[in-house]
Order: sequence, then C-alpha cells, then structure tokens
Amino acid sequence: MNDDELLRYSRHILLDAVGVEGQQQALNAHALIIGAGGLGSPVAMYLAASGVGKITLVDDDRVELTNLQRQIAHTQDRLGWPKVDSAREAMRALNPGVEVQTQLQRADPAWLDAWVPQAQVVVDGSDNFETRQHINAACFRHGVPLVSGSVLGFDGQFSVFDPRQSDSPCYACLFPPDQAPPEVRCATMGVLAPLVGVMGAMQATEALKILMGLGSQVPGRLLMLDGHRLEWSEMRLGRVADCPVCRNRSGD
Repeated sequence: MNDDELLRYSRHILLDAVGVEGQQQALNAHALIIGAGGLGSPVAMYLAASGVGKITLVDDDRVELTNLQRQIAHTQDRLGWPKVDSAREAMRALNPGVEVQTQLQRADPAWLDAWVPQAQVVVDGSDNFETRQHINAACFRHGVPLVSGSVLGFDGQFSVFDPRQSDSPCYACLFPPDQAPPEVRCATMGVLAPLVGVMGAMQATEALKILMGLGSQVPGRLLMLDGHRLEWSEMRLGRVADCPVCRNRSGD
C-alpha cells in the first residue's frame, strides 16, 4: 500500500482483526456482484469504499425513475443508463483506485461458469428464483462463497453459503430448485427503501470479512429482519443429504 492508501483505509487498519494484512487482502481480491439494483447498489458502494481491489458488476437492466427511491448508486441524470455503468460511475467517484468491470447481460449458467471461478466471493443481489438457483449452483461447482440476500415489502433476509465448509448448506437446501414459490417482485408488492440498504450493508459486511480472511459465522443461519417491528429472527439451517446441488461437493 502507498501512503494515500494507508490513510484512506486507516480505520480498517486500526482494527486488530484486520490490520495491514487484512486490508491488503481486500486490495488483492476480486468480488463478483450480481445485480446493480436495490441490494447491489449498497454492496457495490461499500466494497468500493472499503478498497476491494477488483469488482465485477453484472446486470442487464437500465436505470428507471422508479429505481431512484432505493437504488442509491444511481442518479436522476443517469436515467436510461445501463445500471452497471451508472454504478461504476458512482464507485469511481467514491474510490478511483478500485478496478470496476461491468457486464451488461443476465447472469446465465454459461456466463456464471466463466466468471464465478475468477472471484473470491459472489454477492447475489438478483431478484428472481431462477437466477438465484443458477448462482448457487455455480458457486458450489467452483467452490466460491456466496452471500445471498433478498428484500420485499418490510421484510429482508440474508445468509452465506460457503462450499469450502463441509457443514454449510447451499441455497438449494433451503429452497429446492423444483419448488419455486410464486414470483413476487418490488414492482407489484412494493419495498421500504432503507431496508434494501440495511440488507445490502449486511451482505457487504460478510463479503468483506471473507475477502479480508476473517471468515463468516453466518453459514448455516438464515437471518431475517421484520422491518415493521424492527426485530431480527434466525433460523438454523442444515445440509440436505440428497440436495441435487451440494450433495457431491468436492472435499466430501
């Protein structure tokens, strides 16, 4: 690190658990963020601010006026821009030292198989069941930790699924791929704006801890926030023995 970086990241370096070594690991790391919307926006901004050296954003959508209520990486003057380009603009303004790659497309299985192995952590900010399943399957095929989150209405939830840990379940253990729930989205159900910031910040926290070598204590737990009552609850998760995604993971 140069003198400017030592000063920029000094509040991290002061943490005993992080120090110069942990911050350097973040600077050397590559995070893949899928979705540049409500969750992806705060994740991208915090990881950029925190000095994650390389960040790849993938999203096939463009900025619309309805997004500006909660998607904090985007602005009025960037309406119509690809979300990945708008988010990159915000990230570069915050921290020009971070390398930001953008991919204007959907994260389909072929794309995921090419890009997931290049990252040290994947953060899922997607908004549909099928994409979440594809992301989970790719992460477990390639042994990359997955930080998953979702928000709808006043409710949010997140977890970490880590194929490097033998006892960690995967997303499909919790939500079997052949049992898709009815598709509900913010466009029809609504969402409380700050709640995506809360959950996105939680995702960024766990992603950063993983990249700094601190690990995560979240695998095997589903954390849920009731935004009405402002209460957290937790569900313990276990691996499903016959899970079609993670039953034959490497290392078992």
